[in-house]
Amino acid sequence: MKVSKRYAESAKLIDKTKEYNVKEALEIIEKMPKTKFDETVELHVKLGVDSKHADQQVRGTVVLPNGTGKTQRVLVFAKGPKAEEAEKAGADFVGAEELIPKIQNDNWFDYDVIVATPDMMGVVGRLGKVLGPKGLMPNPKSGTVTMDVTKAISEIKSGKVEYRLDKTNIIHLGFGKVSFGTDKLLENYETIINAIIKAKPAAAKGQYIKSVAITTTMGPGIFIDQK
Repeated sequence: MKVSKRYAESAKLIDKTKEYNVKEALEIIEKMPKTKFDETVELHVKLGVDSKHADQQVRGTVVLPNGTGKTQRVLVFAKGPKAEEAEKAGADFVGAEELIPKIQNDNWFDYDVIVATPDMMGVVGRLGKVLGPKGLMPNPKSGTVTMDVTKAISEIKSGKVEYRLDKTNIIHLGFGKVSFGTDKLLENYETIINAIIKAKPAAAKGQYIKSVAITTTMGPGIFIDQK
């Protein structure tokens, strides 16, 4: 596979035989040649659990102290006073049944997170086949099925992220932008890693965190020493 000149220059900064401490890894990212856009810094954590078992799922949310660097667009499914509350709280879109055909037939996905009041889940459930694969389905565990729509919107807008296992038992998520600099990214990283450690299922046996790597959107991975 042919790699770009920028990728090759970035890769030269990394010793592939070494695991770095997080601060060192983030300092390397700061030294990498820049792209034309502000790259996201991504975290990839492989866990020693089996996501096929319900009692070994790892999923939750955490508010990053320095945000994600991305403006999250929020769609709220609510009616009456709760719809008005959502609008006042800064939701980008608010609606009910009338949104179903727009999402199903028009492929409307101009939002990043969906929040729903519990009474609207019967309506939202009809969109399960469309929203599920995109990871957009509201869920009580992630705080997106709630009567407190103001709190949900506020947290999402201020940098709340969800972490969850994929089928290969890896958690992937962005935790800031390259422009944040080492210190802010380090704060965000520690917040997420601590949340993942606390979320260790009782049924998990053996080594819980198998490996941790950080990358930029277009850059090579750097493995982190978790000891």
